[in-house]
Amino acid sequence: MNLLFLGDIVGSHGCEFVSSKLPGIKREYDIDITVVNGENSADGNGITPSSAEFLFKMGADIITTGNHCFRRREIMPLYDECQALLRPANYPEGNVGHGLCIYDMGRVQIAVINLIGTLYLESLDNPFTVIDRLLERIDTPNIFIDFHAEATSEKKTLGHYLTGKVTGVFGTHTHVQTADEIILGKHTAYITDAGMCGAELSVLGVKSEIAIQKQRFHAPVRFSESDAPAFINGVVVSFDEKCGKAYNIKRLLIR
Repeated sequence: MNLLFLGDIVGSHGCEFVSSKLPGIKREYDIDITVVNGENSADGNGITPSSAEFLFKMGADIITTGNHCFRRREIMPLYDECQALLRPANYPEGNVGHGLCIYDMGRVQIAVINLIGTLYLESLDNPFTVIDRLLERIDTPNIFIDFHAEATSEKKTLGHYLTGKVTGVFGTHTHVQTADEIILGKHTAYITDAGMCGAELSVLGVKSEIAIQKQRFHAPVRFSESDAPAFINGVVVSFDEKCGKAYNIKRLLIR
């Protein structure tokens, strides 16, 4: 089987570009399931019911998020209503939503888990202990992780920790695609960061001139999405659904 994972989709510009290219990507790579990180899909940051609906309608099967998952209050009820919309599993108990989705395809089930790192981000529950607890509950061998984290070291460490235990570990959050895609232990597909989908000539999707003003003068600015030509970052993973072993990972960069 083939799974497509797309890095952080940024704003309406990124959403529309992915929507225009996704059918062709699915045909070219014979995609069976599509997972996207949508935590920046709404204009002005975060995710809203309308941006989530757009991602599902364009062809996403599961949406993961990250540190902006609760930025927009209007999305909160949808986390409980929609099993395919995830927030990081290591947020405290009592929050809306869930960090695990078991996607039932009839003959096979695929588990997708959303985690967030704690180095240079909020001090939440330890992602290593959280994933150990979640793995005890999962019956399928086909398990994929979106690890939304700042530190390369934390993402690398989790990848090695989960080698042989899960089918794939994909880093998100930095919006910069890394060139270290690999099959760890002849089992686990890994990349430190899948990248982003949105304006390429930008600063993480934001208009460059605004980001420069912020970094140069450290004064308050209002970020707005760049309308420069977009690109798509992600990975395609081929795996044996009978045993959950990945045997190929291909990095995507589509302009």
